[in-house]
Amino acid sequence: MTQQPITLGVKKNQTFLETVKEILPDGGNLNLCLTCGACSSGCPATGLDNMDPRKFLRMAALGMDEEIRKSEWVWMCSMCQRCIYVCPMKIDIPQLVFNARALWPREERPKGILGSCDMALRNDSCSAMGTSPEDFQFVVEDVLEEYRENQPEFAEMEAPIDKEGAEFFLNQNSREPVTEPDEMVPLWKILHLAGADWTYGSKGWGGENYCMFLADDDAWKHITTTAAKQADDLGCRVFLNTE
Repeated sequence: MTQQPITLGVKKNQTFLETVKEILPDGGNLNLCLTCGACSSGCPATGLDNMDPRKFLRMAALGMDEEIRKSEWVWMCSMCQRCIYVCPMKIDIPQLVFNARALWPREERPKGILGSCDMALRNDSCSAMGTSPEDFQFVVEDVLEEYRENQPEFAEMEAPIDKEGAEFFLNQNSREPVTEPDEMVPLWKILHLAGADWTYGSKGWGGENYCMFLADDDAWKHITTTAAKQADDLGCRVFLNTE
């Protein structure tokens, strides 16, 4: 007589934590928490919304998926990775937070981050202010001309755009060309005095990636790919990220 296996209970529904562990390499060490609290001790978001990294991870481990989906704390975390740095087990809590953000319907995510992401998708500048490549080039050339005239010691300073073969591909904070164009100049001066061979790109010069913070995978990959492709097309050796 053939013995039939005995099945105990019912199949457990997959939890949010288990789903994230499948996405991350080697499970992201999310099951190695010692509950020591080191992650919370240096976290800038500890105490906000009555939450901290250790509590958030424990909630995930306990299968409190609904509470995680409703927690606004995930938008208060800057994903700075201090928690990973101090964690004795190097647990990747920011990745857990990133995937928790993705649970929110896109239209319900923070309006500031959402708006900046959508502005960056408007054109190939990838500027969070929506600035076009043409407008960026006009501002850079106008500011450069002004400083060359008013400060003779920098009469030979350059701020090239789409210079082929430059060593450094430089990006730029999106707000400065629009609201504080003079703030671009100190870095130009440093690069000039150092004799650096650099260039902006007309495409992908926006330095931020709000789409990453929005947890919009397709959008942040588009922003990153646009900048990286422009650097490659120009033959630049180093991507110099100012943000």
